[in-house]
Amino acid sequence: EVQLVESGGGLVQPGGSLRLSCAVSGFTFNIYAMSWVRQAPRKGLEWVSLIDSSGGSTSYADSVKGRFTISRDNAKNTLYLQMNSLKPEDTAVYYCTKARTSWIWDALDAWGQGTLVTVSS
Repeated sequence: EVQLVESGGGLVQPGGSLRLSCAVSGFTFNIYAMSWVRQAPRKGLEWVSLIDSSGGSTSYADSVKGRFTISRDNAKNTLYLQMNSLKPEDTAVYYCTKARTSWIWDALDAWGQGTLVTVSS
C-alpha cells in the first residue's frame, strides 16, 4: 500500500521558517518524481514545487521561488520542503504527492493526508 505521511506543519510568524517532511512507503521511492501541492482556505489547489526521481531537477511556482527549497533523501524515503521568509499568503494545507513516473511533469497518482501551515502574527 502506497503511503505518504507529511509532518512539520504548524504556526509560524511572518518571516519565519518551517521544514516539511514526507515519509513514504509502499513503493520504490527513488524512481518516482514527487511534488508539493497546497490548498489555502477557501481556495483551490496550487502546485508549489516538483522534483525528479534523482533530485537533480526541480521546479517552483513563482509565488515561492527563492523562498522554498524542495529536496529528497532517497536513502531515507523522505521528501522535504524547506520554507523560508514565510508570508501570510503561504497559509495552507500542504500535500506531498507522487507522480506516475520519474518525470516531474507527469500526472499525480498518490497524495498524503496533508499538514497545515499557518503564517500569522
